[in-house]
Amino acid sequence: MADWRKLGGKVLTLMSKVYHIPVLVKQVLEGLIVKPGGLYVDCTVGEGGHAKAILEASQPGGVVLGIDRDPVAVEIAERELRSYGAGSIIVNGNYSCIQNVLESRGLNLVDGVLFDLGLSSLQLEGENRGFSFNDDGFLDMRFDPNQELTAWDVVNRYPRATLARVISDYGEEYRADRIADGIVKKRPIDTSRGLADVVRSVVRRNLPRIHPATRTFQAIRMEVNRELENLRTGLSQAISILNKGGRLAVISYHSLEDRLVKYLFREESGPGNNLRLINKKVIPPSREEVRVNFRSRSARMRVAERI
Repeated sequence: MADWRKLGGKVLTLMSKVYHIPVLVKQVLEGLIVKPGGLYVDCTVGEGGHAKAILEASQPGGVVLGIDRDPVAVEIAERELRSYGAGSIIVNGNYSCIQNVLESRGLNLVDGVLFDLGLSSLQLEGENRGFSFNDDGFLDMRFDPNQELTAWDVVNRYPRATLARVISDYGEEYRADRIADGIVKKRPIDTSRGLADVVRSVVRRNLPRIHPATRTFQAIRMEVNRELENLRTGLSQAISILNKGGRLAVISYHSLEDRLVKYLFREESGPGNNLRLINKKVIPPSREEVRVNFRSRSARMRVAERI
């Protein structure tokens, strides 16, 4: 099995620059009402783009605790935010354990929490991560290299019916049965490019500029990393650690994530509950932002306030 933690020079080269362009930065700062001296949590710190903007806006005295499951992202974020000294706290961990992360560092309530649920360019463009259709490396797709389940296991070991259900449920792919049949016939499939080729051969028509394997890759990645389960737990914990008047902002990129956020916000904003909705409709990127960064096109943000 290829191990992207041990790629040596390739990882160092990858870390020599920041790939990811953070989305909706202005809207995030406004949504969280970032203020000097505030304490904020970036639950998906990635390469530190949002965290840096929050730190800049919260000076003097602002602190950002950044969490990420990806150890390569953590190393990059630490480097990018080093100049902020004690104002930047970067943790390699899962945001589903956000309360424990805070408590372990002697912290309690915070002024704002951000979740940016998008897949970063670091992951998409990193070799041997398995996230990209064009990557000829091992089918990995793990955010956390210490977990056992990989995309290879899902693709090659899941029963055909289970694989079809994953692709249908998490990818919202109506051709899931056909794709699962194609995958099973071609097993073993070892690389992400090999998987993409199989899906392309089965699904010949698709929207312009959208790869036919997009939904399948999304589904398998979500299964590998238990993304919806972790998001549900992480959001509940995030609400509990907010100060009164603290804000929670979530940027999602597909309907499953956004639906989960929408329903949870709605449940928590009912009579006698914890939240007040700041925006009833999602906040999208501007046309200019989409023009500059095409990957931002599907970003949608929701914001709520602790009452």
